[in-house]
Amino acid sequence: MMHIVLHEPEIPQNTGNVARTCSATGSVLHLIKPLGFSTDDRQLKRAGLDYWHSLDIRVHESFEVFLEKIGGQVRLWLFTTKAGKPYHTANFQDGDCLVFGKETAGLPGAIRDAYPDTCLRLPMLPDTRSLNLSNSVAVALFEALRQQGFKGMI
Repeated sequence: MMHIVLHEPEIPQNTGNVARTCSATGSVLHLIKPLGFSTDDRQLKRAGLDYWHSLDIRVHESFEVFLEKIGGQVRLWLFTTKAGKPYHTANFQDGDCLVFGKETAGLPGAIRDAYPDTCLRLPMLPDTRSLNLSNSVAVALFEALRQQGFKGMI
């Protein structure tokens, strides 16, 4: 099982789409506060539609609280436009955490600086600022699952 971590997500539709992807893949969704919306938000649930009953979603008060709860044995892969290492060069394993920043600012420098060896980038043309958060999650998660042979999936 993979863990998707959204650090301070701002747009409910993006989080709803990520929730749907997590539900379809059996991945755990971690939301790190502050959130730019309520988890009861109608738009958030609409984007996830009928998948909410099968979603393992965990909300954490801060990144530090998330780290305490997840434990020290889990690997974190940070996705950022500021990384030089392409995402497909990582060796993803079951139980890894794929960490994404908020839509307007990405991951804070302090978090990136704490994990310099596991910062990854999705390739894109130089003039592109970034990809949509839910698209980035899907690209990264399905690469991680591909490397693991899509265990348990049809």
